[in-house]
Amino acid sequence: MAETDLTTRFLPPTWRRDLDLFMAERAPGMNAYMLTRQRLLSVARMHSLSASELAGMGLCRADIPAFVFEDLLPD
Repeated sequence: MAETDLTTRFLPPTWRRDLDLFMAERAPGMNAYMLTRQRLLSVARMHSLSASELAGMGLCRADIPAFVFEDLLPD
């Protein structure tokens, strides 16, 4: 199975809203679908981490999109 075939039904219900909001704020006018499709597996893997694992990385769930896209969409 290719990474882009990820089924997202087991992710928290807010993950997609958070990702869409991040892309709308950071990448207006870009094709967010194409950008997110390539990194969807990374987002899912990050969401599968516990809150304490994320905290150990200095992150919270709201930080996941920025972390995954930091090389493309820096602050």
